[in-house]
Amino acid sequence: MTKRRLVILAEGRLDVFSAKTAVSVIRYRREEVVAIIDHGNKGKDLNSIVGVGRGIPIVSNVDETLKLKPTDLLIGIAPPGGMLPAEWRKHITDALKNRLHIISGLHLHLSEDREFCKLAQDHQMKIWDVRIPPEDIPLGTGKAKETNTLRILTVGSDCNIGKMVTSIEITNAARSRNINVCFVATGQTGIMIEGSGIAVDHVVSDFISGAAERLVLDRAQYQLLSIEGQGTIVHPAYSGVTLGLLHGSVPQGLILCHQPTRKTLRHFPNFPILPLPYLIELYEKLAQPLHPCKVLGISLNCFGMSDYDALEEIEKAEKETKLPATDPIKFGVDKFIDVIQAILP
Repeated sequence: MTKRRLVILAEGRLDVFSAKTAVSVIRYRREEVVAIIDHGNKGKDLNSIVGVGRGIPIVSNVDETLKLKPTDLLIGIAPPGGMLPAEWRKHITDALKNRLHIISGLHLHLSEDREFCKLAQDHQMKIWDVRIPPEDIPLGTGKAKETNTLRILTVGSDCNIGKMVTSIEITNAARSRNINVCFVATGQTGIMIEGSGIAVDHVVSDFISGAAERLVLDRAQYQLLSIEGQGTIVHPAYSGVTLGLLHGSVPQGLILCHQPTRKTLRHFPNFPILPLPYLIELYEKLAQPLHPCKVLGISLNCFGMSDYDALEEIEKAEKETKLPATDPIKFGVDKFIDVIQAILP
């Protein structure tokens, strides 16, 4: 995690949602990113495309980045199924030949690819497959509730909606108030940013709650844990990881993340986004058999909306749910910290 100079590969997928890994690493590790690879947007202003990264150049290939003295090529997407786009192989091959380490959050393990593995060995480079979990994850036991730390988990009305960003923003805001806080990464992008964690969507299903429990127990010395959520409890593909996190981390509080402009589940247009009051009741009922738990606030992803429209959506959410609401990027998370601070142990 020290002295990295990252080139982020986002070829053909440089937008806020498709390249969420790239966008989040740029947002929270801006000082480490030296260039973005995306031939179609070469020379354009990165900030105007994804809302962050002003001044970071967009180039066509690895060769164009070498003058910037990069150390690592980071895979900047997290596509459904986590497979490597075929046209990206050349970029990875070029990176290894030019002595760049590879950082990948794909489900496909690049370190097990015969060609990449040989190149890495020949050039003494490392391939870090972030999603590979520890081998000794136990079954969940509910022990997380015995810790004295306050556990706040982000949950969502859909996947890819801002749960990690909300958790990091809560962490940063809490730290600014001198709260002893830790961001708990449970996905590949969060791990790339934080430097530790477990990608729970790559854990065998019976052990997801055990992975979440271990993350809590290993960080029980903190006053506050801001735990990154995954998926949504009503998603036909990702509900299992959501429930495993909910039961394994045994949170006392939840922050429900939602995008007002999204009407159906991402990549599943036949499944509508459910009303916030319904989701609040559902999450609380699923959590409470293990430990009393309440939704404490609503985090809105208002990307692409004006501040005026975003404020209208915030007011609407607060009236609908009787809970504090905000857009973490546009307006910060002080509303959440006020509530969290009042219930700190």
